[in-house]
Amino acid sequence: MAIGDSITEGMEDDSGPGGEYRGFADRLAEHLGTITPDFRYANLGVRGRRMRHIFGEQLDQTLEWKPDLVTVMAGGNDVLRPGNDLDLLAEHFEWGIRRLRDAGIRVVILSGHDTGWIPVLRYYRGRIAVFSMHMRAVAERTGTEVVDLWALNALTDPRAWSEDRLHLNGAGHQIVAARIADLLGFPMGPPESWASPWSTPPQQLPRILRRRENRRWARQYLVPWLRRRAMGRSSGDGRLPKRPRLDYLHDEATRAEIARSLNGSRAHEPVYDSYSPREKAPVNSPSGTKGPDPVD
Repeated sequence: MAIGDSITEGMEDDSGPGGEYRGFADRLAEHLGTITPDFRYANLGVRGRRMRHIFGEQLDQTLEWKPDLVTVMAGGNDVLRPGNDLDLLAEHFEWGIRRLRDAGIRVVILSGHDTGWIPVLRYYRGRIAVFSMHMRAVAERTGTEVVDLWALNALTDPRAWSEDRLHLNGAGHQIVAARIADLLGFPMGPPESWASPWSTPPQQLPRILRRRENRRWARQYLVPWLRRRAMGRSSGDGRLPKRPRLDYLHDEATRAEIARSLNGSRAHEPVYDSYSPREKAPVNSPSGTKGPDPVD
């Protein structure tokens, strides 16, 4: 299961069927579904959701279904509200993670990303960094795995982000999905697929063009975002999760086909996109920490 806000929902990765949002959680589920025939998946993420929603109704639903694995991305919309106390948010975050861990669920936390390269949002950089450190501390105390998006240098490249600069694009979501898969021990490809996905540096526009682009971005995206915040509204008001039930990812025929394929191969060496993973998954890296195994 995946719980969270707009990034978990998959905005702005419109590579799904009919242009629907896909995102890192869907991409990860599709990958895991190739190595587990009866794989089931739910995505409760909704844009604009805050901590009280994610560790409210989303948490309750997760605990009811008790999945094997949950990805958690929570707190972003709270951190961007300067009046919120980060220490209190961290306490709420830890309470939610402990509820999941006490239920014997394997949890992967996604911490905040670096916004230092984004005009205006760079002013929130300190708050995001502090809350990300809280998340790492919670992971340490609870024995939870964490993927540190701040440490993913690929996410400081504009090519990983949509035009609104608030949400990952398809490339960015794929980087995150590949990083989580690597941490879980079922890589989507070599580490370069998430650590160094581009062979060339990003294009640098002349200063005058950057200023013009920043003004256009502010008019089109920043002002509406600030207006919604001032009015206490959210882009997710009235919106329901896109995949609200923990259900099979594939139909019965596809599950049978996957099972036959796996029976004819070495189950402990899953292959994805012609890549055979290493014998042992990485335990520690600059962008991910594997915690102790969950207590039964």
